[in-house]
Amino acid sequence: MSEVKLNAQVRTEFGKGAARRTRRANQVPAVIYGHGAEPVHVSLPGHELWMALKTANVLISLDIEGRNELVIPKAVQRDAIKRTLTHVDLLAVKRGEKVTVEVEVKTEGDLAPGSFLIENVLNTITVEAEATHIPESVTVSIEGLEAGASIHAKDIPLPKGTTLAIDEDAVVIQVLSAQAEEPAGEAEGETEGAEA
Repeated sequence: MSEVKLNAQVRTEFGKGAARRTRRANQVPAVIYGHGAEPVHVSLPGHELWMALKTANVLISLDIEGRNELVIPKAVQRDAIKRTLTHVDLLAVKRGEKVTVEVEVKTEGDLAPGSFLIENVLNTITVEAEATHIPESVTVSIEGLEAGASIHAKDIPLPKGTTLAIDEDAVVIQVLSAQAEEPAGEAEGETEGAEA
């Protein structure tokens, strides 16, 4: 897992006006929580943070005016229209510390021949991993599966040092048969028969 380095500045002004000024300066307001310490309010460089957040559960090394702090994103708020970052909550972590995070579930392979559909019951699963070794995603094979098949959380291979933090019997993916549409002629015939 890669580590992204960003410079952070401590914020001393709060409220909507201060947040707007921060965003106008191409900075993003953020708050760092964790380890029982008082929350630290900082501003981060907007473009660099946006690029870093393209990686799920990215580990960020912050230089807060000469002091280093490792964090992972906990909650990201975006402008509904522009999709720009408006605020980020960060969780302070330490090397070797275990954290609980959501990771994306990806599939590989092809279903058995026929009209089958994949239903992603869960798009992410909750896992516990060492803060500096959080997987970006997990991948499970759907090769040859037919209607009625299910993949449970316990069936998903996890990287070394990562454990499930949800019910191992939770259904993550299931395979369904595609519903065939009723031919138009039959449906019309039923209507005529009902009227008679």
